[in-house]
Amino acid sequence: MPIVAFDRTEAFTVLPGSIGSGALLFCDHASNAFPPGYGTLGLPEAELERHIAYDIGALSVTRHMAEALGAPAIHTHYSRLLIDPNRGADDPTLIMRLSDGAVIPGNRILDAAERHKRFATYYEPYHTRISALLETFLAAGVPPVLVSMHSFTDNWKGVPRPWHVSVLWDKDPRFAVPLLQALSAEGDLIVGDNEPYHGALEGDCMWQHGSMRGLPHAIIEVRQDLIGDAAGQAAWGERLSRIISQILAREDLRADLRQVRHY
Repeated sequence: MPIVAFDRTEAFTVLPGSIGSGALLFCDHASNAFPPGYGTLGLPEAELERHIAYDIGALSVTRHMAEALGAPAIHTHYSRLLIDPNRGADDPTLIMRLSDGAVIPGNRILDAAERHKRFATYYEPYHTRISALLETFLAAGVPPVLVSMHSFTDNWKGVPRPWHVSVLWDKDPRFAVPLLQALSAEGDLIVGDNEPYHGALEGDCMWQHGSMRGLPHAIIEVRQDLIGDAAGQAAWGERLSRIISQILAREDLRADLRQVRHY
């Protein structure tokens, strides 16, 4: 099977892996960094350590999973506050002016030229590369399972969130339901099914590349306090890659997972 090579551009990095793995990993909110010239968008440094800037721990978990599964992965380089690759091009939250109580000074007034620059430089190339990766899988006769890695805060507005991990999905059950079942079977996890968010978000990354292409897909959200350090990130990377590899190997699921099928 072909190997996806390492690739790095201004907007993203592709981690190498085999098409034969049957999976492509995503990390849309991998970093809290900004490109040269943007500073911190006027935010105090402390705000960049919060979830508003990136998905804490998600990139390291994704890297562990890619290595364990032998699967290619793609991740962004810059903060979701610059532009959010997990939103549709016409979504009003594509470039956030306010996030969880924090005003983003550098986003308060944007002209059309700056919006276009961010879209053309940091958003569009990411999605174009994803499409090219999917075409490579399909050309090899291996429709991939798409796995998007995210993380969520352990509480929201003072209310604790009980879930250790959640699976977000829309209408395609082929991968999401077996994943939910396998996580629940671990015995030591509180597993959310479309909690604390719902996976039906028109225009988001999985909608664009999973739903619209008929490829099996799901978003995995891990609670951030569980993956806030290297030990937790390695443990969750191992656990999730073990579970996913078992699902991909199941004879009763293989035919469904290896088809382009719209729901």
